[in-house]
Amino acid sequence: MEYILKNGIVYDPTNKIDGEKKDVLFKDGKIVDSVSNDAKVIDVTDKLVMAAGVDPHSHIAGPKLVVGRLYRPEDSRRGIVPKKGVTRAETGFSVPSCPATGYRYSRMGYGTVVEAAMPPLEAKHTHEEINAIPNIDVAPLPLFGNNWFILEYAKENKIDDLAAFISYWLRLVKGYGIKLVNPCGGEAWGWGMNVHGLDDPAPYFDVTSREVITALSKANEKLGLPHSIHLHPNDLGHPGNSRTTIESMKLIKDIAKNSAVRDQTVHMTHIQYHSYGGTNWRDFVSNAPDVADFINKNDYVTCDVGQITLDETTTMTADGPMEFDLHQLNGLKWANKDIELETASGIVPFIYSGRNSVHSVQWAIGLEMFLLINNPWQVFLTTDSPNAGPFIRYPRVISWLMSNKRRTEMIENREVHKAVEKKSALATIDREYDFNEIATISRSAPARAYGFTDRGHLGIGAKADIAVYNIKPNEIDPSLEYEAIEKHFGLAAYTIKDGEVLVKDGEVVKVVPSHTIWTNVKGLESQENAVIDSIMPAFNKYYTIKFENYKVHDNYIPNPIEVKVKAGQAAK
Repeated sequence: MEYILKNGIVYDPTNKIDGEKKDVLFKDGKIVDSVSNDAKVIDVTDKLVMAAGVDPHSHIAGPKLVVGRLYRPEDSRRGIVPKKGVTRAETGFSVPSCPATGYRYSRMGYGTVVEAAMPPLEAKHTHEEINAIPNIDVAPLPLFGNNWFILEYAKENKIDDLAAFISYWLRLVKGYGIKLVNPCGGEAWGWGMNVHGLDDPAPYFDVTSREVITALSKANEKLGLPHSIHLHPNDLGHPGNSRTTIESMKLIKDIAKNSAVRDQTVHMTHIQYHSYGGTNWRDFVSNAPDVADFINKNDYVTCDVGQITLDETTTMTADGPMEFDLHQLNGLKWANKDIELETASGIVPFIYSGRNSVHSVQWAIGLEMFLLINNPWQVFLTTDSPNAGPFIRYPRVISWLMSNKRRTEMIENREVHKAVEKKSALATIDREYDFNEIATISRSAPARAYGFTDRGHLGIGAKADIAVYNIKPNEIDPSLEYEAIEKHFGLAAYTIKDGEVLVKDGEVVKVVPSHTIWTNVKGLESQENAVIDSIMPAFNKYYTIKFENYKVHDNYIPNPIEVKVKAGQAAK
């Protein structure tokens, strides 16, 4: 089928189209420059048109989602939506069912989501859940920061062996890139401990987070992977942790100078949780200005925010010791899940309240990071869903970013605690995002950071992943009409995926299978074989499954998008 999206107001930062009234043509799932006279016309006159959204950091599939659903039936009941038309029934609010996840992203105009923490040992199950999520493409990031073999390679500075191990492991579990969560801290948690900062060694390994981050960053650039290391640094959620955050970014500076892959060589996750000043929760303050200043001066860093949405939600992360700290703090139920030799995770319900001073300052810190980072290509829209709030709140976050009036109302009307004015600079910041910047942080910039050249924009040859909203950019004042902004970004007029209309007038009208995006590194086969041979004695001794059962076979990813990389040609 050939289509013409007629007379929309287009925002496509990748191609420097900033609010231009134009047609978007697509055929056979791709954006094209011409179509025949038989093309179907979709009239979107004066409506907002963008590429479909790209979520760079969310938790939508895998074992911790299952545990979250099992031990929070109250959350499942809260999100019940009856079957309607082509959709199945939906359950869950902060931890939705797999079908609900796909439908809800589609309704917001999204087409691609990164699952930001896949335990390699449970990759098969993660892929099974991805297959149960419709309508979006998913790129899973395997967890590497606490893997026993990784710790040994980092300790001995065997970067070539480390790179070979990673390239093999990505193919083995069908993953996209390198994720680190609280490096060395996950291993310490196996002994009931944690690490605090970059230089505490992992128990019994005599290797530090500083060494693990540096080694994995070098290996990542040596391989030339499409995405940089994806770093959840140490000390998440602890007052005073901004020092660790800035030091973690500094580690990559020299590596960035020698990279020929991309400008970006580290992506910092949920930066809001890592921008805290003070020494305890009593003197806790925002240190967002210092963290933002570092990012403004160093273009090799990108980050996603993890914006607090002031909701009841479910926290879940591979940072197991942090979740136990959270459980002790709020007294709510806690689940823990260790994955042998690889990672750990914890799950704790949480209620972020505007009446609470700490939660309100956390809310302010996230918005400060959005508003103080000058370059929107370095900061991405996320809630670290579901940790800071469910992804369905993205439209609300967009309304806060576009409306200083709304932010001021929340502060002055005490929808958030008065501590916001004392412990953050948010009340003094009057910057407002425009539609081009919203398109950047939710489409173009995440796509570029991940090396997704075929999406996140509307250039010729790109995938026909398109979102149309019932917003007339030339007629609306987002600062005053923030409620309309939230409403319409939550219910797309059209969501088009691979050239097919999946959502019309906010309703899912078609359901299609998801695709899995993974990276296949070529050129290191002989090294990989030698490395795997060398680790087999330890694998057979300590893992509880046979190596033959570890592999994710092709039938687990029936709709793959394989990204091929030739190793050894990307780094200087």
